[in-house]
Amino acid sequence: MEMPKFEYDPSSPEVMMQFYRRLFPYRPFFHWLNHDHTPSKLFTHREFALTLTGDIYLRYNSFATVEDFAREIKRLNPSRFEVGAIYNARPRDKRTLRAGALQPQMRELVFDIDMTDYDSIRTCCSGKGICKRCWSFIAAAVTVLDSALRNQFGYRHLLWVYSGRRGIHCWVSDKAALALTDEQRKAIVGYLEVIKGGAEMVKKVNVRMGTGFGAGPLPPSLKYAKQALGGYFTETILEDQKCFDSEEGTEMLLSLIPDKAIAGKLRKLWSANPGRPSIKKFGDLNAEIGLLGETSQAAKALRSAQEDIILQFLYPRLDAEVSKHRNHLLKSPFCVHPATGRVCVPVDPEKVDEFDPETVPTLGGLLYELNLSEQPKAEDGGDPLRGDWERTSLKPYVEMLQKHAQELIRETREEKQSEFTRAFGGSPRILTAQTREIQEGRTG
Repeated sequence: MEMPKFEYDPSSPEVMMQFYRRLFPYRPFFHWLNHDHTPSKLFTHREFALTLTGDIYLRYNSFATVEDFAREIKRLNPSRFEVGAIYNARPRDKRTLRAGALQPQMRELVFDIDMTDYDSIRTCCSGKGICKRCWSFIAAAVTVLDSALRNQFGYRHLLWVYSGRRGIHCWVSDKAALALTDEQRKAIVGYLEVIKGGAEMVKKVNVRMGTGFGAGPLPPSLKYAKQALGGYFTETILEDQKCFDSEEGTEMLLSLIPDKAIAGKLRKLWSANPGRPSIKKFGDLNAEIGLLGETSQAAKALRSAQEDIILQFLYPRLDAEVSKHRNHLLKSPFCVHPATGRVCVPVDPEKVDEFDPETVPTLGGLLYELNLSEQPKAEDGGDPLRGDWERTSLKPYVEMLQKHAQELIRETREEKQSEFTRAFGGSPRILTAQTREIQEGRTG
């Protein structure tokens, strides 16, 4: 059933108030940031920045409990809010501290991939637009970055979140990631960055040892990326987006071929066949490699150029500044995008190809679903933090966050048990009330 959109304006304070009162998943959100059921510094010393009606921006908010957080969000009714670093003191006490005393200590390692960085490549949409077809660029980027973070850096707790319009964010919550300094974050981003150079630079991938086109093999860290992107390149770049069909796209492809004689030969062929599709043009390049002989240096250089082309078109294009600094603020999961009305929902990286931004739950659709139900509102009784999201299409997305948070809580519990065992010896199966408090870090 198609949900009516005109009745629910996501920029309306009254409509947003319904979202915060009935739909925002406060408790799973708290568990995700806090890694525990009992409030810790991961939450109490965390900065939240709120944007209120009239573009009023409030920084350095912090909360003692999830109840305090929920109460204040409902009272202030922000159009959106952002999550920041964990500081050495409570951010809300900033005015009582000496200048410069409040310093960021920890932060999730975060990444931001925005569709607008692919505007020079995609042909189906541009600017703020996004559809299922060009989502393939995001899907390819998630596939590569998720694998790199897990397999090359050993991170386990990655939460991917749709930005609400044309991008995706990644939150890495491992303890080792939280503890990274700004310099270490900058080093990780530098390692992961492959696409470099502005619009004036034709070749944006230069990752091989030596000089010139095709010099040296791909670094081991990029071999998997190239293999994973091969299928996306055929389906997305050649068959769907048809990036080399146009004259401009043809010239771009020719400029990335290092052998000028072969580039000239292909230009002549394609000029005589102006309607030749992208997949045929890339096939022509493969044919030229075959004529040179796969083992010749010239063929190896062309094959390397092909690999670089695949990376240039599909490797993740990161907004590096988002990742480098602990004090950077990033839009919270489960906010509502004010322009699209879409909720910023988690995305399963293993099913990222199936994700369609145009089918993401909208605030209007969710309220419509609630209005169809005759059940009483959650705020009328029971747990005020539970909300009514379970009765809407938001449920599977909140359950994804719950599962992710429970993994973090389980790891925290195991760490506490290990600490207890090291401190007192034996197995902490039978504990007094006092030792339970010690184990949970509330005393001692």
